[in-house]
Amino acid sequence: MLKVLRASFHNNKFILSNTLTDSSSKGVLPSFINCRYFTTKTVNMLKLKDPSLFREASFISGAWVKSVTGKTFTVLDPATENEIGKAPDMDKEDTQKAIKAASEAFKSWSGQTAKYRHDVLKNWYSLIIEHQQDLASILTQENGKPVSEALGEIKYGANFIEWFAEEATRTYGDVIPSPIKNQRFVVQKQPVGVVGIITPWNFPNAMITRKVGAALAAGCTVVVKPASETPFSALAMAELANRAGLPKGVYNVVTSHEKYKEVGLEMTTNPIIKKISFTGSTAVGKMLMEQSSSTLKKVTLELGGNAPFIVFDDADIDAAVEGAITSKFRSSGQTCVCANRIFVQSSVHAEFASHLTQKVSNFRVGNGFDSNTTHGPLISRKAIEKCTRHVDDAVSKGAEILIGGKHVGGNFYEPTVLSNLHPEMLIAQEETFGPIAGIFKFDTEEHVIEMANSTESGLAGYFYSRDIGRCWRVAEALEVGMVGINTGIISSCEAPFGGIKQSGIGREGSKYGIDEYLNIKYINFGGI
Repeated sequence: MLKVLRASFHNNKFILSNTLTDSSSKGVLPSFINCRYFTTKTVNMLKLKDPSLFREASFISGAWVKSVTGKTFTVLDPATENEIGKAPDMDKEDTQKAIKAASEAFKSWSGQTAKYRHDVLKNWYSLIIEHQQDLASILTQENGKPVSEALGEIKYGANFIEWFAEEATRTYGDVIPSPIKNQRFVVQKQPVGVVGIITPWNFPNAMITRKVGAALAAGCTVVVKPASETPFSALAMAELANRAGLPKGVYNVVTSHEKYKEVGLEMTTNPIIKKISFTGSTAVGKMLMEQSSSTLKKVTLELGGNAPFIVFDDADIDAAVEGAITSKFRSSGQTCVCANRIFVQSSVHAEFASHLTQKVSNFRVGNGFDSNTTHGPLISRKAIEKCTRHVDDAVSKGAEILIGGKHVGGNFYEPTVLSNLHPEMLIAQEETFGPIAGIFKFDTEEHVIEMANSTESGLAGYFYSRDIGRCWRVAEALEVGMVGINTGIISSCEAPFGGIKQSGIGREGSKYGIDEYLNIKYINFGGI
């Protein structure tokens, strides 16, 4: 049993009272302090303008198919823990069929002109934009994030399809000046082949488009394995890809739950697949890389982060608070690039902590379909357990809870601000992946750079300062693949996305992203 502030609804307001509730009960939506509330809406089934976008079958060789065993798995709405639908629980045999279909399709797709691939991808982009509201609804239902945020993801994800459609026509080679009079040196770029793509649940649309857009533009074909928590976004995208004119076998989706390890092993060891692209945890990324080494596949790995967010004493504090909120609490803290350790210089620590706490007190947590909701549920009870463990550990070692700090039923956890943190706490060492902002004090620039870099991760880093010299020094000193200076948002289809150290290999997005799906071929033309 969990003691929470219980809310009754009156005149569009929640009246709070203490009560006891079983936090494991489905549908229990207790309220927070400071009149933060959960929605009372109950959303059971999707209401789509185009119901055919919701598919409960996998997509192989242009057809909607069941698993060979007939088995399915249930997908739950994280806000209500009610069933959304069922997806096929595919296994090794199903995966082999998808790989074979992609291999057959590669023969013709790779031979098409770049302009042809551009046109098909542009058709797909247009259909995504046309159906963005339905795609956002599907995303919210299976992921939990507010519809407004889901809609932002759909638009962001669509940008990658548009960007790589245009990059398809810009995969230039080179003519190298030859040192030999009767020879010519030429460099071409050619598609690597069939690509296995494994995507996470936190961005079930954009993580697909960022990978698939580049792969298809390069002339590759793909087999996509979406997270079992969020398969329906991938399947909706398959429906639109089919309508856009992608030939059968070019884009395949294999859903799996119980047999996900079997499916992953087949993708990483099957010699037909020439590349693996994965976004997820560092531990799983290492395992996939090891498995892929058996056939020396190319790999792109976008793995875990532990992003520092630094606020210097010369920063615009209000802007830094807004940046911290954007970075830390977007998707309820469930992003790989979100601020995980917030370092604030001692002289402005109290001011920053006070302003951040005040902003967080205005959050509204609840079902993503309620227009008043600012932050949705976490994806699962496992995520709740990690947040609880991190807060309990920090408090036991001297941290102060400024706001929040409790699991309040179901998959909901209070947006939390902690102060008085130090490096020995779990929150400093592990990626929380939840709505917990932990604030650390520092005194000097040298000290904070040392703390920021004292991690095996190196995905993203942020800092706020108005000293131009400091901006250059800190940006170059941070051991990360991406730096945000005076901004909490760094992702864009035009810019390279990826990390260093144990945060991954390769880059996605930008002009660099398509090169991950191309082989470089050198041609020596003699006898001239």
